[in-house]
Amino acid sequence: MAAPKNPRPCSIADTLAVVGEKYSLLVLREVCLGNSRFDQLVRNIGAPRDILATRLRRLVDAGILTRRAYSERPQRFEYLPTQAGLELEPALMTLMAWGDRHLRKDDDRPMVLEHICGNELMPVVTCSACGDRVRHEDLVAHPQAPGWTVTGPSAA
Repeated sequence: MAAPKNPRPCSIADTLAVVGEKYSLLVLREVCLGNSRFDQLVRNIGAPRDILATRLRRLVDAGILTRRAYSERPQRFEYLPTQAGLELEPALMTLMAWGDRHLRKDDDRPMVLEHICGNELMPVVTCSACGDRVRHEDLVAHPQAPGWTVTGPSAA
């Protein structure tokens, strides 16, 4: 079966078009950890230099990172998260927690995040209106794109 010409309009797909390429989220991980220079990123991510340079350009062009010169001779830049980049950090934390739970043993976690309160951060998605933890069974989808239902395109 061929891919549909007009797939479901989706903010997840739109986001993945910007940050879904290999190494893009790892770049964001590193800059959120404070590793902002190209050589640090190459070392900590393990990406080939040319691919990393391409990812950095795309993230800057998308407004997720900003580039700032820190040396004139030779000219060198550091990369810092913009507000849009910082807003992706909870998604990184949630991905890390999922990986810790489903892909690693309890004693094999490569990093633990500590909250300012002094406790280990355990990310939880909550409803901003009522404060309850979000569970799959408590959600109801309401497609907003014209011509689409939860199950797919509406009949013509």
